[in-house]
Amino acid sequence: MGPEGFSGEIQKLGGEAMTPYLARLLEISLNNATIPSDGKKATVVPIYKGGDRWAVSNYRPMSLTSVACKQLGHVKAGY
Repeated sequence: MGPEGFSGEIQKLGGEAMTPYLARLLEISLNNATIPSDGKKATVVPIYKGGDRWAVSNYRPMSLTSVACKQLGHVKAGY
């Protein structure tokens, strides 16, 4: 789950009903040349790699970012 509070599953389940909302978000983003504030936030979670669980070096960070903003980033990259 990203910082916006819902998972990609919700967008999958929403299917075509989500399209106008994501399209509007993309339009606003392109017109203003900005990224929504949620797109700039990430929840960082430590992921265990192996070895001594008490050693900080045995963990790597994983950033959970906004699913919608990731999708918009892929669309923008195509322009």
